[in-house]
Amino acid sequence: MNLATRVASVELPNPIMTASGTSGHGAELQAYFPLSRLGAVVVKSLAADAWPGNPAPRLHEAGDAMLNSVGLQGPGVAAWRRDDHPALQAAHARVVVSIWGRTVEEYEKAALALADASSDVIAIEVNLSCPNLEGGRHLFAHRARDTADAIHAVAAVVERPVWAKLTAHVTDIVEIVGAATEAGADAVTITNTMLALAIDPETRRPRLGVDGGGGGLSGPAIHPIAVRAVRDVHAALPDATIVGVGGVASGLDAVELMLAGASAVQVGTATFADPRAPVVVLEQLEGWCARHGVASVEELIGGMDA
Repeated sequence: MNLATRVASVELPNPIMTASGTSGHGAELQAYFPLSRLGAVVVKSLAADAWPGNPAPRLHEAGDAMLNSVGLQGPGVAAWRRDDHPALQAAHARVVVSIWGRTVEEYEKAALALADASSDVIAIEVNLSCPNLEGGRHLFAHRARDTADAIHAVAAVVERPVWAKLTAHVTDIVEIVGAATEAGADAVTITNTMLALAIDPETRRPRLGVDGGGGGLSGPAIHPIAVRAVRDVHAALPDATIVGVGGVASGLDAVELMLAGASAVQVGTATFADPRAPVVVLEQLEGWCARHGVASVEELIGGMDA
């Protein structure tokens, strides 16, 4: 069985990755399984400079989902390269670095700080859609023009693949994807967390979030949203390369996203319940393919019967 796949120009030994924001900035999961087994490790989003994130509380269990308002806490690119990257290199992981900013100039600055990174950094994922700043009211990915400007700025200063991480929480995700790819994104990652709010009836106040803005919802509850978004993009823009993410906790979830049109799949919130979740998903995906006579996982991509 051939588990290999491609995300645009990036060749991966299998389609399973971690998702940004759910397993730290470095090799934290190496204690549970060899990170080299995964297609890639996507690190928690980094700005050019250190950022403290939001005040506590930052997490809230919401039924089958998780609501978070971490606020993109991170050490900054230079500190990550010094303190965290070496452990990923020692683990022989293929690394995707997620970056963020509040302006086009901040995205460009973060990308420039990675311009001379080593070859194990196989791609830059540009996080354009985190809802954890200023109550989620200002997301680049809500506007095609801003999305294109940020991607163009990043692609102009790095000589490695650029992926745009987008949210389905927009009026027309196909328009946003089109703007990102035209501006230089080699692939798109769909979807980020969804805007959500939880209120404590006893205090009548939001349970978390800056200025009562809530946070981002992740986990099984958003999986059907991710599948629909991936399918819509693949149907409208069949040449766009998609990385599917959202509520993946099993091999079947990964198969579903690939049938919808994803070339690879990220596993995020499931790692909070089981740090081995990414490799469990990989093993279950391999088993499903064996039982169904799938010789190559690339056969699954966009294979949903209309």
